[in-house]
Amino acid sequence: MPVNPQILGKLEHSQKVLETPPSEHPPPPAKLPSRNPTRSFWIDSSPDANPLAGEGSQDPLPSEADVCVIGAGITGVGVAYHLIELLNNASLSLEHPLKIVVLEARDFCSGATGRNGGHLTPAAFLEFAQRQASFGTVETIKSYELEQHTASLLVNIIEENGWANDLDLVEGGHINLLFTDEEVKEAHQDFDMARQAQLNLDGVEWLTKEKVEEEYGAPYTGFREPGHNVWPLKLVTKLYQHALAHVGKYASLSLHTRTPVTAVTLETAPNNSSTYTVVTNRSSISCSRVVHATNAYASYLLPFLAGPSGIIPTRGQVMATRASVGTDQIKTPSWSGNEGFAYWFPRPVQYDTEKPLIIIGGGREASEPSYELYVDDDSEMHPVVGKALREFLPSAFEGKYDPDSEPEMEWTGIMGYTKMGDPFVGPVADLLVTNSDGDLYKKQYIAAGYAGHGMPRAFGCAEVIAQMILAEISDQEWKEPAWLPQRYLTWNRGVE
Repeated sequence: MPVNPQILGKLEHSQKVLETPPSEHPPPPAKLPSRNPTRSFWIDSSPDANPLAGEGSQDPLPSEADVCVIGAGITGVGVAYHLIELLNNASLSLEHPLKIVVLEARDFCSGATGRNGGHLTPAAFLEFAQRQASFGTVETIKSYELEQHTASLLVNIIEENGWANDLDLVEGGHINLLFTDEEVKEAHQDFDMARQAQLNLDGVEWLTKEKVEEEYGAPYTGFREPGHNVWPLKLVTKLYQHALAHVGKYASLSLHTRTPVTAVTLETAPNNSSTYTVVTNRSSISCSRVVHATNAYASYLLPFLAGPSGIIPTRGQVMATRASVGTDQIKTPSWSGNEGFAYWFPRPVQYDTEKPLIIIGGGREASEPSYELYVDDDSEMHPVVGKALREFLPSAFEGKYDPDSEPEMEWTGIMGYTKMGDPFVGPVADLLVTNSDGDLYKKQYIAAGYAGHGMPRAFGCAEVIAQMILAEISDQEWKEPAWLPQRYLTWNRGVE
């Protein structure tokens, strides 16, 4: 049976819903992450998957710090990693080593990074025409250059440190299936416009319906682009351990999990110097700078980011299900389809006769008209979304998946969507149009709102935040990277 036509072609409607203010006005800010989240394959499938799960949760909190990073996913750990790399290369004469503290509400990396689909695929050209019309050619090209920079940087770090096997890094390429005539038309238009603009399209290959059906068993056209898959939690674990091992004489680094931050307040001393008090469930830290690496939960501490002009918590659902045939038929690429609503890939197998475990996420299109927007609870799953996920692969690849089989694991995670589809990156104060509270946020930074596409963007955005902090500490002007889209920067993204 073909893919259910009722779930196709929903992207435009979902975007309209996202841009429309909810009936509850003003929209409520996000809550703290739920205390009993669903069990993710990446976190819970083996007892040793998360060695840093409770790191620092019993240790006393420091009374003060130079940089407090809120969130221990790929963004938060990425900021610490890049700061330490930059400090080691800058040879600054600091009064004391920069004290970096990472705070995480739950277990280490238990938010979106530990609950995603396991893809590390930079977009090759999709959405080029729409972006070019909205932002111009130069800015549009940077959209793809940022993703190329981020993904290749992570792959280089993994390979240079010999982590590939530990992290199950697979370079299988990525295939986009195009289910409708409209999808085919728009994809070709994006490709043609990108080629005319001289975007690097190396590794992109169009696949006929006959070729896809012959090689993979799906009667649809599509295209292949470069891409990797990885165990995201293990990647972030390695990045933190690497940063800790390389703090050198210019920094110190500590991690405190199970330590939710409940408030950030500004304290002004009699000499007019200001510090932040970062309030947690355990004690408070006096901190010079704060980084919000909280993605979907950003509006909990920054309530003006609630609603369509800010970051909307959006629940994603993922499951691990077994194929009915072997890797010889499934092959190794990762996939996406239905305008990106569905994404899946086969995990590496240990022996030839093993039937691969498929990690598949998506199904939100079946939950219209809500599309799981404004849902910040990952302790539950949506049965309609679960049904759509169970039906998807058996209908797209007939005979290769048992329609009656149940997944081995199923879980949810909370993504942070923005109406532009792009993250906020930079000083928090610059987001405020009226800026009446500008002083309150003067040395607070944010990198959040990846709209379900964080793996090829977050680590690069974390690098930008680290560069900004280093420039501020060293009293130098920050120079923007050539690959960074201007529209990501907070001073170009005012929030009323």
